[in-house]
Amino acid sequence: MIDLHSHVLPGIDDGPEDLEESLAFVRMAGQQGTTLLAATPHVRSDHPRVHVDELAERCTELNELVPPEPDVLVIPGAEVDVFWAQGATDDELRLASLGQHGSDLLVETPYGLLPDSFEDMLFRLSVRGFRVLLAHPERNPTFQRDPERLRELAGRGVLIQITLPSVVSRERGSRSRKLAFALVREGLAHNLASDSHSAGDFRPPALRAGVQAFDELAPAYAEWMVTDAAAAILEGEPLPNPPRTGGGRRGIRLPGRRR
Repeated sequence: MIDLHSHVLPGIDDGPEDLEESLAFVRMAGQQGTTLLAATPHVRSDHPRVHVDELAERCTELNELVPPEPDVLVIPGAEVDVFWAQGATDDELRLASLGQHGSDLLVETPYGLLPDSFEDMLFRLSVRGFRVLLAHPERNPTFQRDPERLRELAGRGVLIQITLPSVVSRERGSRSRKLAFALVREGLAHNLASDSHSAGDFRPPALRAGVQAFDELAPAYAEWMVTDAAAAILEGEPLPNPPRTGGGRRGIRLPGRRR
């Protein structure tokens, strides 16, 4: 499996505090069946220790200490704040892109209400040559209330990444979980990632558990999101056709209101 969203690098954002915990993090990911782990620290003003020009070297240093078993490769990337991205140079965006390939950007969906300009800010990134992979939109209250905005973004070529905390949530009536599953039913979710932050109980890199959460609804589709689709995203290629979901794609309504 390929995990395109993790906070595995030590001591720079809200991920592991030290190298020992990072190594435990990588081991846990490998035990889940993850073979490639994108290190995507927060690039935003409240994490001043994250510098995009240091990410590749930090990944190299971590990879040199990862034991042969489990076989996990850590690659550079970032979870980019959409406001930061507006003022970033093309080179800074390239260094923040997944694998530093200069093609796909993992853009963080804000947790609060979205401004009317949110779609325009994403469009500006696409005009500059970057495909947007939108991280955890299922958690956002604006999208929960008005999922048509998310449909429209997907229709414009924005890729949707749902994340493990929402998928495995045990919270009764979780709107994040409902929206994540509805996105899969409609075929609008393109990637599943862990958004992992630690090797402990707080957001572990348990990507296999996320895939298994879809065993009854769409097991083949869930596997596609963490294998073929993830590989295409990493390489900046068009996504291969997904398998059909168990519920089909017609007649499925996302939670929230429609315009």
